[in-house]
Amino acid sequence: MNEATEAAHHWDATITAELRNRENAVYALRLPDGSKAALRLHRLGYQTEAAIRSELWWCSEMAARGLPVPAPLPDTQGNLLPALSTGRRASVVSWIDGGPFGEAGTPLPGSRTEQLGRHRALGMLLARMHQTTDTLVLPKDFSRPRWDIEGLVGEAPFWGRFWEHPLLSAEDAATLIRARAFLRERLLDHAAPLGLVHADVLRENILVTDAGLALIDFDDSGFGYRLYDLGTVLSQDLYEPDRPALQAALVEGYASLCPVDAAMVPVFTLARVLASVGWVAPRLPLDHPVHRSHIARAVMWARHVMAGGA
Repeated sequence: MNEATEAAHHWDATITAELRNRENAVYALRLPDGSKAALRLHRLGYQTEAAIRSELWWCSEMAARGLPVPAPLPDTQGNLLPALSTGRRASVVSWIDGGPFGEAGTPLPGSRTEQLGRHRALGMLLARMHQTTDTLVLPKDFSRPRWDIEGLVGEAPFWGRFWEHPLLSAEDAATLIRARAFLRERLLDHAAPLGLVHADVLRENILVTDAGLALIDFDDSGFGYRLYDLGTVLSQDLYEPDRPALQAALVEGYASLCPVDAAMVPVFTLARVLASVGWVAPRLPLDHPVHRSHIARAVMWARHVMAGGA
């Protein structure tokens, strides 16, 4: 019996499709009552059991307050995170029907008006998520990674030492080293408090549903600067012809509910594109084209932001 089948048995469910296999392996399930759900097999060594349980608690609380996020579903024994025979942990969350906001490396779908409207709505959704989270009293054993200064540009960033990527040229490495110092200085000047953030608001983690936008995949969530969520969105918009207008729409939507230092949004976009260079380094073969594209994007945006670009 493979891991996915073993995990599905904990919910008396049937696997209907494999959806993705990145940090976690994710499958579509059919539950005994006929409803759909998503099964996650958590990658060993990435998040601790305590961190996964904390993520599930957070999503449960947000879903209970009406936010469009998947809610965790206990197995037939009432467990949210059963262990498999391999030592891996499994969880199941409710299904949200919808299509992806877009796809990495592909131009955004829809008209300019639709793109701007969706970015504005996404800004509002992120603000609602942050506002709602600030009303919660976290359990004493709540544990999540930290996307703070050390987690982004410290000696051991959460996603790795991006400035040491093996495919960096000497010139590009020097640019990322300067960008790291620039980012640290800007973050030290940014007095905003840390809070829980999604930290991975990529197009494939945003669903367009009949009721509006929804957020999925909180696997990388943690304590960080709220504007990092906006920077993550914009990291995939940097080559869009309407990039400045998309950024303005996202900020406008967020600012309609929460205060925002608009000048810091490009800086947090820089934080994300730098982190992504560190993320990809140990995860894909060095001949994979994503390495070069992530490096080129980070170098381009670092030069733009350090030159004062908005």
